[in-house]
Order: sequence, then C-alpha cells, then structure tokens
Amino acid sequence: YLARKFFCLWAKITFGQVLPSKARCFYDQKILQKTFGVWKEQWTVCREKKLDLRADNHYRHLLLNLIFKVWRAYVCQQQGKRNKYYVAESHAKKQTLLRTWQHWLVYVDVQRTKHGMQSVALAFRERSCLRISWAVWRRQHYQKCSGRKMNILALQHWAQSLQFRAWLQWREVYLYTQNEKQESTRAVTHHQHWELRRCVRAWLGYLNLQRVKKHQNELAQEFHRSRTLRRCFSDWQLLWECSRRMHAHRRDLEKQAARTALWRVFAHWKHYVVLCVEEAQQCELAEKHYKCHLLVRALLCARWEGLW
Repeated sequence: YLARKFFCLWAKITFGQVLPSKARCFYDQKILQKTFGVWKEQWTVCREKKLDLRADNHYRHLLLNLIFKVWRAYVCQQQGKRNKYYVAESHAKKQTLLRTWQHWLVYVDVQRTKHGMQSVALAFRERSCLRISWAVWRRQHYQKCSGRKMNILALQHWAQSLQFRAWLQWREVYLYTQNEKQESTRAVTHHQHWELRRCVRAWLGYLNLQRVKKHQNELAQEFHRSRTLRRCFSDWQLLWECSRRMHAHRRDLEKQAARTALWRVFAHWKHYVVLCVEEAQQCELAEKHYKCHLLVRALLCARWEGLW
C-alpha cells in the first residue's frame, strides 16, 4: 500500500495529472484525426479534379457535335445547290431543244407553202403560155370568123383576166395572212421568252430569299444552342458551388462532432478517474478502519488476557 502510494505521488510529480499511457493514447487519437483530415482533403481535391475533367470532356463533346452538325448542314446545302444547278441546266437544254424544234417546224411549213405556191405558179404559167399560144393560133386561124365568135372569145378572155386578178388578190391576201401568222408566232414566242425570263428572275429571287431565311434560322438556332449551353454551364457551376459549400459545411460539422465526441470522451474519462480515485480513497479508509478495528480488538484481547 505504501509503495503504491509513493509510486502514485512520484508519477504525479514527474508526469503531472496526466499519465504517459493516457497522453500516448490522446496523442495517437490526435495523429489519427489529423491523418483523416488530410486524407479527406486529398480525396475532395481528387474528386474536384475528376469533375473538372468530366466537364472539359462534356464541353469538348458538345463543341465537336456542333461542328459536325454545321458541317453536315453545309454539305446538304452544297448538294442541294448542285442538284438545283443540274435541274436548271437540264431545263435550259430542254427549252432550247423545244425552241429549236418549233423553229424547225415553222421553217418546214414555210418551205412546204413556198413549194406549193411555186408549183401553182409554174402550172399557171404553163397554162397561160399555152393559152396565149392557142389564142394567137386561133386568131391567125379564125381571122375570118364571125363577130359573134370574136365577142365570145373576148368575153372568155375577160373572164379569164378576172380570174387571174382574183387569183392575184387571193395570193396577196394569203401572203398577208401568212405574214400575220408569222408575226403572231414571233410575238407569242417573244412573250413566252419574256415570261420565262420573268419566272427565272422570280425563282432566283425566291431562292435568295429562302437562302437568307435559312441562314437567319441557322444563326438563331446556333445562338439558342450557345445560350442554352451557357445557361446549363452556369447552372452546373452554381450547383457545384452549392455542393462544395455543403461539403465544406459537412466537414465543419464533422470536425465539430469529432471535437464534441472527444470532449465527451475526455469528460467521461475524467469522471471515471474521479470515481476511481474516490473508490481508492474509500478502500483506503475501509482498510484503515478495518486495521484500526483489528488493532482495537487485539489490544482489548491483550488487556483482558493481562487482567486475567
């Protein structure tokens, strides 16, 4: 008992109120807490790096997707232009061929008319030459015929001259009608050509207007996409800041909880030490009381034995 008492006094004088085992245990707990804090900070930094890499990959993927869509729209536009150019070229070739065919048909009709008129003129010339020769021969042969026959021949000649004049007038009217038909066909072709040119100009204007509208729609879609991407990135950044603040607040709460738990453990340990000291003091008092009681009983027994 005395050795234990003096050992406790020497330990308190040497090491103070805290024993080396308890100090070592407290030091190990502090080292473990610091190591856990450093590991947690490194884990948070690694997680932030992973999130940054994922954000960069997502942004690069979106840029590549936008570039691919713009390239595909450009290829489709070039293909549409090439197809329209081919269609316009084929239409121009068809129109040229149709115009050439119409001119050829008009030329064939004119040549046929000319050949018919030439054949009629040759036949008329032959008839007129033959009639003149026949009239001269009859005039020479029938110089001595009666006046009635001369009158009949005069009337016949007058009728023939009237027929020839009528034929000349019919020829003039026919030529005039042919000229009018040619002028009307030329006017129709000129009107068709003018209408075609006006339609081509209107079509080109419509194509330019559609191209401008398409370009404006593409610019609007690109602005909408960039604005949506910027909005999503800002929302993501706000969420990331909020999550980072929540993690920092959680770390502070964990540190505060660890401090509170450590303080509670220290308070329980202190209370336990106080209880142990009180129990040791009570045991010492009990032993003292028991020894005193034994000593008193021994003295009483010895006195009674001396008296006897």
